[in-house]
Amino acid sequence: MPSIRPNTYHLVSLGCAKNTVDSASMAQLLDQEGYTPIDEPGCAEILLVNTCGFIEPARQESLRTLRELAKRKRRGQWLIAAGCLTQRYGEEIARQVPGLDGILGTRRWMEIVQLVRQVRGDQPYPPSPSREGVAALYATPVATPVEPPNVLRAAVQGASAYLKIADGCRRPCAFCAIPLIKGPAVSRPLPLLVEEARRLARQGVKELVLIAQDTTDYGSDLQMKDGLAQLLEAITEQAPEIPWIRVLYAYPGAVSDRLIEVMATRPQILPYLDLPLQHAHPSILRAMRRPANIDWVYRTLEKMRRQIPGLTLRTTFIVGYPGEGEAEFQTLLDFVREIRFDHVGAFTFSFERGTASEALGDPVPAEVKQERWERLMAIQQQISLEIHQSLIGKRLDVLIEGQGTARAGNGRQSARLISVGRTYRDAPEIDGLTIIEGKAPLGEIVPVRILSAMPYDLHGVIENP
Repeated sequence: MPSIRPNTYHLVSLGCAKNTVDSASMAQLLDQEGYTPIDEPGCAEILLVNTCGFIEPARQESLRTLRELAKRKRRGQWLIAAGCLTQRYGEEIARQVPGLDGILGTRRWMEIVQLVRQVRGDQPYPPSPSREGVAALYATPVATPVEPPNVLRAAVQGASAYLKIADGCRRPCAFCAIPLIKGPAVSRPLPLLVEEARRLARQGVKELVLIAQDTTDYGSDLQMKDGLAQLLEAITEQAPEIPWIRVLYAYPGAVSDRLIEVMATRPQILPYLDLPLQHAHPSILRAMRRPANIDWVYRTLEKMRRQIPGLTLRTTFIVGYPGEGEAEFQTLLDFVREIRFDHVGAFTFSFERGTASEALGDPVPAEVKQERWERLMAIQQQISLEIHQSLIGKRLDVLIEGQGTARAGNGRQSARLISVGRTYRDAPEIDGLTIIEGKAPLGEIVPVRILSAMPYDLHGVIENP
């Protein structure tokens, strides 16, 4: 059995890109403390899991990961659970995972080094640990903690980087536990974000992805008007070397005329917007405590498509919400057919205790939810295929993210070189890919002629300028 390496850590990051940024921030602090990341959990001194606790399947995945690591943990290893699951269910997690040594909440990520010292016994536990033997730093501080000045709040993945512009949420969505987990929205200062964008530009980042629970709410707590538009203007002016800037997680009703103008007139800002609508029937939207003005959606999407050439739209829907009957669901299907989104993510309703929707129960049977999900996605798959087919013969810029080989399709054993990347139409991790014949330079943006299309992916060849 391999020995445990002193001053090493193994980090598992679960959940969304916002969690990925928190994981990267904790890793930076551990690195500064002299710890080294390693891939082998059996050899690491510190086992750190940044959990997701948004919905039940995510909670179960987090618990499975913690229990597996706890089961294999040896003397001299320390297991820490961080993130959303521990923020909301800290004491329960301590009971459910025997062998857990430390708990760290979402707004205490900057105290990871302190917690490591506590579990190792280098300094005392806090006055009220969640249970004997488990050091706990998950209670939300009364005041917003100050970020360490030497930590970049971004997660770099190849030539792309997620930059977190705010944390928490003030929206009243009935189905969502994020405000219970993350607390109210707190925007990061604009000058700091601009400087971080400049640092990422100096590192050679080609795609900057701005993320928050609600990017269009950026700056509201700082008394800024059109804060996201102001931030985009500042970044494009101060970090002109970044060719692609992408915005995720906009909120219906909060896409202002100024934001549309900035997106339309600043070439660095990709013509791509993720606008999670959640449903299309007004009564369901009101039950969700979401904006229910569908006329606004039609007007705004038409305006954006008119002013922003080549606009790609992504949205998200929940099916099987309490009160959704066949008529309400049919309204959603008709809406999807009419708007023709480029990308759609769909989820079946997940009953969450403690949220405003708890009183509604979970009356739609699981098999009905699944059947509706399948019908919705079948319609969207055909729409996505038709949109992709309209791109055949066109030239699109592609950010190259991988290289490899593929077997020839004629049954012979010979292999051909391929490259894999994304066009501006595809956000990292959630949208499709473009498969390119031949070898293209990693981390570079190259022109590609589209030869064929699939519902989610494209296929093409590099085209010389």
